[in-house]
Amino acid sequence: MATLILVRHGRSTANTSGVLAGRTPGIALDERGAAQAAALPGRLADVPLAAAVTSPLQRCRETLRPLLDARPGLPLHVEDRISECDYGDWSGRKLAELNDEPLMEVVQGHASAAAFPGGESMRAMQDRAVAAVRDWNARVEAEHGEDATYLMCSHGDIVKAIVADALGLHLDLFQRIHVDPCSVTAIRYTRLRPFLLRLGDTGDFAGLAPREHPGGGSAEVGGGAGAP
Repeated sequence: MATLILVRHGRSTANTSGVLAGRTPGIALDERGAAQAAALPGRLADVPLAAAVTSPLQRCRETLRPLLDARPGLPLHVEDRISECDYGDWSGRKLAELNDEPLMEVVQGHASAAAFPGGESMRAMQDRAVAAVRDWNARVEAEHGEDATYLMCSHGDIVKAIVADALGLHLDLFQRIHVDPCSVTAIRYTRLRPFLLRLGDTGDFAGLAPREHPGGGSAEVGGGAGAP
């Protein structure tokens, strides 16, 4: 079956302002995010890609633009099922204030039971994203062969949910996974099982340095802004 390259979008203006963007329109890459996107074609230069699939949101499309410019023959497909989690009433709010919401404890420790007010549940988010991956695996294999590789550009929680499924992890454990902006994750799917080949690879180890405010062990909803 196919090999999937998962790219989280580059750093966005919402990441740097500490806002949970969700599906809010008009969220673009910031200056660093644009630089991350510009570096993506070089990082993937040795990887043949059969197709690119993107979330419909602006920050994902902007992340893929340099790659598509470098590979003018690469077909691009928009896939609604890998769009950002619908955070409902939480969308557009500061993460700092959301940390005081009782629901945040459920999101952190029991994600399979978390449902955002006016939005969707984290279980529904994972179900649709994993279904999209399975459908695209089958499509890419049918059109390009079982050794084909394709790329999806999506969002932090979506990437983490797909990785958790590939590893056989319960959704309640998915907050143990971390992927920085414009990181590359690779999963090779086979008849027997998926193999996680790369996880959150940015080629930059600055994010491993101690942080001034480490966050006390909580996962950043939406994925965080990466290294400063």
